[in-house]
Amino acid sequence: MAKVRGKDRVEAAPGDPFEIGGVSVPRGRIETIQLPISRLSTHTEMTLPVRVLHGAKPGPAIFVSAGIHGDEIIGVEIIRRLLSKLSVRSLAGTVICVPVVNVFGFIQHQRYLPDRRDLNRSFPGSNKGSLAAQLAHVFMEEIIRRCAYGIDLHSAALHRTNFPQIRISEDRPMAAELADAFGAPAIIQAPLREGSLRQTAAAAGVDVILYESGEALRFDELAIRIGVKGILNVMAHLGMRTRKGSGKAPLPIRSKRTHWVRAPEGGLFRALKASGASVKKGDVLGYLSDPFGDIDIPLESKVDGVVIGRTNLPVVNQGDALMHIAEVRLFSTARERVEEIAEAARADPMFDEDEVI
Repeated sequence: MAKVRGKDRVEAAPGDPFEIGGVSVPRGRIETIQLPISRLSTHTEMTLPVRVLHGAKPGPAIFVSAGIHGDEIIGVEIIRRLLSKLSVRSLAGTVICVPVVNVFGFIQHQRYLPDRRDLNRSFPGSNKGSLAAQLAHVFMEEIIRRCAYGIDLHSAALHRTNFPQIRISEDRPMAAELADAFGAPAIIQAPLREGSLRQTAAAAGVDVILYESGEALRFDELAIRIGVKGILNVMAHLGMRTRKGSGKAPLPIRSKRTHWVRAPEGGLFRALKASGASVKKGDVLGYLSDPFGDIDIPLESKVDGVVIGRTNLPVVNQGDALMHIAEVRLFSTARERVEEIAEAARADPMFDEDEVI
């Protein structure tokens, strides 16, 4: 039996099928399964599309999910490219790919579900609760509980962008190990939020890392490349595939503390620092002015760190979050390490020219 639960999870035996949604997937096969969610007011059935790759060799089960927030489309493209790189003939274990979890928001280009709930605050859900709770329940029972590990793909919200980063909590050593294997430019230690996929998975004994990159409703070629390569790196670390390439990867920047620089008043914000830029305490991040240009307020960084998120919208209100700064270890080499990882992703020969967006 390929189903795994918490501390009792084991690798599937050589001939075992993988069971999900009432479907039995034989070893060495790929199946696309539609998990029923609900019916629309038109009585049209809505389903959660899932692709299962059950490898020819035994090994662990891992899920890769995207679109928990319906407007975070970058993960959908990461999974599309990932699937083109995998072969069940050489795969050891099982990969469950869920490119669009919040199918309702995805269709409408919206972050939330029709009931205006945030799916990533609705886990573990309930089969008799709200629409968000019921979708979370399906994902919990059919996906999370069948896996030992997970990679959840996200982007920033509308009009913001995130520098490619992995987020983990401090009390999950295996997740930290997977984060190192992923090879993103930054690893951020962030607390688990109540009702989130990551928090619920941790409570079930499933180690999940969260990849944040890019912005809502947009593709970012560098972030996509880092995401695909990172997932393949994690799978190689788990023994699910043969690692390609050689050489020691650059050390990512690491942070246990981040903070947002916010607008002291409304106006027009002219940013001077890009996502991924290194900043020292006192560096000017940008200027906030009134429409006439009579006032020009410099906004400074209060710490040495790296910009891991920023607004793309110049029109801001008082209190709006403008730049997200992560305090980092080994600040003196942070810029060089970030640039080295980014350059390696751009130059990686595993990607075809026609994949450049």
